[in-house]
Amino acid sequence: MRKIRMNEKGITFIELMITVAILVVLSALVLPVAKFSVQRQRELELRRDLREIREAIDAYHEAAMPTTPGAQPKFQVKFGTDGWPPDLKSLVEGETLIGDVKGKKIRFLRRIPLDPITNSYEWGLRSTQDDTQSQSWGGENVWDVYCKSQAMSLDGVTHYNEW
Repeated sequence: MRKIRMNEKGITFIELMITVAILVVLSALVLPVAKFSVQRQRELELRRDLREIREAIDAYHEAAMPTTPGAQPKFQVKFGTDGWPPDLKSLVEGETLIGDVKGKKIRFLRRIPLDPITNSYEWGLRSTQDDTQSQSWGGENVWDVYCKSQAMSLDGVTHYNEW
């Protein structure tokens, strides 16, 4: 049988408990920061997606109704649309160029982005006839897009659907 000596190296139970307690406190401090970091990343992605869709809507409108003097429209638009896209799908599918016998199309988006807040491809739409803060869509002439989430953003002042 082996004798236990007082000067043997090793850790005691109390030292182990103190170490575990310190790790628990540190992890409790890190988890909220990580949560906000993920939410901040989603917000950045939402801003980027909204900008991408809005730029595509504007490019569609410019191609349909050029503002440059003497410029011709690149494709035919439906009467009454004022050159705005009928829906987001038409930004992806594109429009057939005027005078192109081969049926080439001009496209404005590769795909409709996923809303990072709602995890959906459904975006809120506003038409030229709608109020700028409206949450309902008139059904045609997509003029603006917004996130459908009613949640409050990290700034604590605005909701995502107001961006």
